[in-house]
Amino acid sequence: MLSAPIKQRVRESFDRAASTYDGAAVLQRRVCDRLLAHLTPPAPPTRILDAGCGTGYGARILRQRWPQVPIIGVDFAPAMLEVARDAIDLGFAADIEKLPFPDTHVDLWWSSLSIQWCDAATVFADAFRVLKPGGALAVSTLGPETFHELRTAFAGVDAHRHTLAFDTPEAILTALEHAGFGNIALHRERHAVHYPDLKRLMRAVKDIGAHNVGEGGRSGMMGRAAWQRVEAAYERFRSAEGLLASYDVILATATK
Repeated sequence: MLSAPIKQRVRESFDRAASTYDGAAVLQRRVCDRLLAHLTPPAPPTRILDAGCGTGYGARILRQRWPQVPIIGVDFAPAMLEVARDAIDLGFAADIEKLPFPDTHVDLWWSSLSIQWCDAATVFADAFRVLKPGGALAVSTLGPETFHELRTAFAGVDAHRHTLAFDTPEAILTALEHAGFGNIALHRERHAVHYPDLKRLMRAVKDIGAHNVGEGGRSGMMGRAAWQRVEAAYERFRSAEGLLASYDVILATATK
């Protein structure tokens, strides 16, 4: 779980990224589409919660499937909610680890690429609380092989953390089971995104607000010589399509 000061820093990063997010969120849109493809709730929902809604792409594709169903958006970055306002019926600036809703409030709890910034067990316990009996959960997150190229390139340069400590599929499964969920289905997929060079890769990460890596991250600028060593090390992952950034995607569905 991120400490309060780190969480505030992450919130500020996503607030600043609200205007650039959609232009850089190639992988995020792809994962939303994949999560929706795996979602088959036991019954059509009557109220949907998009937990960590960002700029609203997930809410928009959920609206296409269920055009008459109210969608509540929650995000801890108010600027993201402002961008998402045309995609949701109600918006709340709140932490998805502690939702501002009564018990059994929704019958579809959806979250795409948000829980990696949280404690999964805490998130799933509160998701179970706000879901109605028989309600469905659909969640995507990132696994431990995400950005392994970046970690490899930085490994010989410094000892700072340059990515989050992503949960394993086994940890996600355990957290869902402990929260009380049943009918759990997990899918693991590898997604690749290519960039012309390392600076543009890092810029894309910053443009979606995901460059704060929590405890252990570098607090100052990297020197020119060190950066050149990282660039050179990352070149081993270049193909004809460009520099590879790998995403280890975990998709999960379950019911209460």
